[in-house]
Amino acid sequence: MKTTYQGSCHCGAVRFEIDAELDHVRVCDCSMCRKRGALNHRVAQEDFRLLTQLDDLTLYQFHTRTAKDYFCPTCGILPFRWPRINPDGLWTINVRCLDDVDLDTIPIQRVFGSQLP
Repeated sequence: MKTTYQGSCHCGAVRFEIDAELDHVRVCDCSMCRKRGALNHRVAQEDFRLLTQLDDLTLYQFHTRTAKDYFCPTCGILPFRWPRINPDGLWTINVRCLDDVDLDTIPIQRVFGSQLP
């Protein structure tokens, strides 16, 4: 069953909410996810609501410039991204940015993004 979660960057300038069943998080070994220590969970576009103007965020793109990494220009936290390999049109949420989530209770799935072309 889906639950509504509130999320934000560290300083609170970027706010969002999602509807999700947090039955797992994904730990990816690609250079971006590994360096930022993300615990990822994907949600459908209709389950993601950005409460801050997208124009207020900073966009970072690298490699193929297909993925869109959005971060707070004030505190530098990247709470969500639009992944490069995304056939289902899902947002990737950094679960570490969600309020009131016990990260130790969520099973981890390993993803090997470093092996993608």
